[in-house]
Amino acid sequence: MKHLIFPILISTNMIFSEKGKTDEAEVEKQIDALIASWNNHNYDDISNYATEDCDWVNVVGMWWKNRNEVQYAHQVFHNGMFKNVKLTKKSIHFRSIAKDVMVVHLLQRVGAYTTPSGSIYPEADNMKLMVFVKKEGNWLLTAVENVVVVEQAQMSNPINNMPKRN
Repeated sequence: MKHLIFPILISTNMIFSEKGKTDEAEVEKQIDALIASWNNHNYDDISNYATEDCDWVNVVGMWWKNRNEVQYAHQVFHNGMFKNVKLTKKSIHFRSIAKDVMVVHLLQRVGAYTTPSGSIYPEADNMKLMVFVKKEGNWLLTAVENVVVVEQAQMSNPINNMPKRN
């Protein structure tokens, strides 16, 4: 009996591991679709990757509370200040927090742009905290918060000198 349990445990672990990798790949496809919307400066396809009740907090604290607001606001900015600005994916970290809920940290590079008030922002990294939910077999974005990564501040991050634990 002991000899049967071990292979079953290994097989079960492999199945869950593969499912996790499949979910991550599906979520990454949705992130790639979002990045394509940015780089095409057209958000007509947002319903393919975001829930109807999706909300979004942008880098300056504007809070859009449903997919229509998220789409409208992005489109307005992409018709203006982001018209020729490219977004590049740098890295992604996935964390499944429930069967159908995944938290994602996306590090991205945003090209330089000028705001409507005339402020010039150089090319910089942004970090998006994204929450995806699985609905009817599809992973959809349901919440986002986006922050500017201040490179100079990163050097003062206390965890850089945190003692290692065994």
